[in-house]
Amino acid sequence: MGEVSSSPAPTSRSGDIARLIGRLVLAGFLAFAGVGHFNNPDEFMAQVPPWMPAPEAVVAISGVVEIGMAIALVALGRWRVQVGWFVAAFFVLVFPGNISQFVTQTDAFGLDSDLARFIRLLFQPVLVVWALWCTGAWRAWRARGTRDVGDSAETATG
Repeated sequence: MGEVSSSPAPTSRSGDIARLIGRLVLAGFLAFAGVGHFNNPDEFMAQVPPWMPAPEAVVAISGVVEIGMAIALVALGRWRVQVGWFVAAFFVLVFPGNISQFVTQTDAFGLDSDLARFIRLLFQPVLVVWALWCTGAWRAWRARGTRDVGDSAETATG
């Protein structure tokens, strides 16, 4: 059985630089958004679904998580694959808030029309892919799948 690595598969130098820049930009966006949860919480309240308890706490906690993810993207290079999966999962978990903002037609962040709120929904999968790409999480997962297939073939042939 092959050993599962937390490191992404080897890549080209230009690909490494592109992913580094992608991580730094994503970290910057997350840090900016995280701080925004405290500087302008009303805008973020627009994304908390009406069925969610303690909306003020949800905004504060998600702000802290976003700041933590920004720091992790920059500081936890050894764990960047795991950080990538965590950030991607976070983007999936907050998606109901984006849907709620669209369904309830709540204006915030300059999203003052159904079209603008709908277009915003389309960006959430981009954020998920971005997190997986820039941390090497997707590449590591694909490489693991290739090793698992090779390990299965070796086991079957003896």
